[in-house]
Amino acid sequence: MNSATASPHQPLAERLRPRTLGEVIGQQHLLGEGMPLRIAFESGQPHSCILWGPPGTGKTTIARLMADAFDAQFITISAVLGGVKDIREAVEQAQVALGQGKRTIVFVDEVHRFNKSQQDAFLPHVESGLFTFIGATTENPSFEVNSALLSRAAVYVLQSLTEEDLKQIVARALDIKAVPAIEIVAIDKLIAYADGDARRLLNTLETLAVAAEQQKQTTITEAWLLKVLGERMRRYDKGGEQFYDTISALHKSVRGSDPDASLYWFLRMLDGGADPRYMARRLVRIASEDIGLADPRALRLALDAAEVYERLGSPEGELALAECVVYLAIAPKSNAVYKAFNEAKAFIKKDGTRPVPMHLRNAPTKLMKELDYGKGYRYAHDEEGGFAAGERYLPDGMAEPGFYRPVERGLEIKIAEKMRTLRALNDAKKK
Repeated sequence: MNSATASPHQPLAERLRPRTLGEVIGQQHLLGEGMPLRIAFESGQPHSCILWGPPGTGKTTIARLMADAFDAQFITISAVLGGVKDIREAVEQAQVALGQGKRTIVFVDEVHRFNKSQQDAFLPHVESGLFTFIGATTENPSFEVNSALLSRAAVYVLQSLTEEDLKQIVARALDIKAVPAIEIVAIDKLIAYADGDARRLLNTLETLAVAAEQQKQTTITEAWLLKVLGERMRRYDKGGEQFYDTISALHKSVRGSDPDASLYWFLRMLDGGADPRYMARRLVRIASEDIGLADPRALRLALDAAEVYERLGSPEGELALAECVVYLAIAPKSNAVYKAFNEAKAFIKKDGTRPVPMHLRNAPTKLMKELDYGKGYRYAHDEEGGFAAGERYLPDGMAEPGFYRPVERGLEIKIAEKMRTLRALNDAKKK
């Protein structure tokens, strides 16, 4: 059965489910010619693997196609609903199939939900070759899958579908007349809302198809789309103006040291469907750009919050991100490093390529030493206070640019004091 002959009573996701590798949309870094999973399919020998990626990227579809490619019995276990009993039943079914000369693939969805003992239950059967194990997870398998099981399975990383990938799915739905005609601007709204998730897109298309039939709607317009899907699309336009306005409000609230406003905009974004991983990246950026060396702990805390989210996922991990938001808001602010970085970058872009001074060059060979590479270099650790007063580290003839100018806030108060002291030592050496 293919999408053209599938029953219209089937869910749209099933009607459009790829029946061959050539029908798979996206994941060409794994399934394209000469790519790892394509080679695995063509080898004739199935192997255990972990499919790691965001929701709606084709993990289940790839597992099903692998079973079809090897004419294997396909057994699905949901780690959310299943347990040891399901594993035992899968083993029994695999043994029966083996007796009939048939392979078995056991697919475990959301494998990270299984505890250690449940994951361990697969090991002897994977090692004996009774069945091929395929696990699907949205969480980092390094943290969530037992090392013993992980060592016996290849890990393939799936990527969110691109806008072009999602447009292909819409086109296929239109080709089989599963949905009415859709205005281009409405398609763009659907793609933005799906946010790389094919399952979300297909479910939304199915909702629209039902509503269009009930309301005798022959064309899905942007206005009708927003009316039918209501608050969930209107409240949050992923990738649109409202999205960028809201992230701007969050950034400026943190920069303005207002923890309440920062929390408000942060939770507005989460409530609207923003990817917490995107939020984590923004917090790391804020820590670097707006706090910098006024409080170096801010960057480390932002990275820790991102890691906690990777370990816990939603909703538990979101609390760590909220903690980070509040900390960044109340931390002392400095954009001195940010400004220094941009000034140095602009200077280098327009300046010529200046040679490295001889005393700063490395001299690993006898010839280089004879050419005076490294000659006259003063080793700072051998100098008083660990500082070679008067030594120059910029190219010859280049004036002191003064890129980095610490502010009088937080740790940069002490940094500024240290720089003034070192500058005085340098000036004294020149006299």
